[in-house]
Amino acid sequence: TIYQPVIGLEVHVELSTASKMFCRCSSDYFGQEPNTHTCPVCLGLPGALPVPNAKAIEGCIMIGLALNCEIALFSQFDRKHYFYPDLPKGYQISQYQHPFAQRGSIMLSDNKKIRIRRVHMEEDTGKLLHQDLDSRAVSLIDFNRSGIPLVEIVTEPDFENADQVKEYLQKLQQIIRSLNVATANPDKGEMRFEPNISLRRAGETNLPNYKVEVKNIK
Repeated sequence: TIYQPVIGLEVHVELSTASKMFCRCSSDYFGQEPNTHTCPVCLGLPGALPVPNAKAIEGCIMIGLALNCEIALFSQFDRKHYFYPDLPKGYQISQYQHPFAQRGSIMLSDNKKIRIRRVHMEEDTGKLLHQDLDSRAVSLIDFNRSGIPLVEIVTEPDFENADQVKEYLQKLQQIIRSLNVATANPDKGEMRFEPNISLRRAGETNLPNYKVEVKNIK
């Protein structure tokens, strides 16, 4: 029996804004001393009120337009609740029902059309550091990255092989860099992707009833 991969992608891109998504902290966090670019908002302290970064929203919409998406006349932010140390307030400010852009596409060199389901805005999380401290294995948290503007680009499960995935990611990186909204450098974690992978028999058209998500590939 011959099986064929079925792959969909979620790509996260950090935008190159001067400040974070919902506060005035500097977004120039890479290589800085841990927890020096933080405030009550990105630390999730009680009573802190987030204010959206208009420049980041503009960058998200520009990416949506470049990917042939429909731009929403109404949009909203939502709470994505999960409990993990890198998310101090217990939820991530993201989008779900009403993203800024949806239903776009990219054409690959083999005339394969990759459908873009949505392009939405959210905030990045803190970074966990696993190391030895005083002869003990510990996990430390650096919240400098917490709150960095993050665009998530979600495709339909249209990829059939790794070559298509590679070409799509290269084209997407070129588009984002040409818009001058992000440097999209994977070595710095500025562009990360998560494939959702399943298998089906060759010739079948129905989607499998499962998928395996591989997290945070750079």
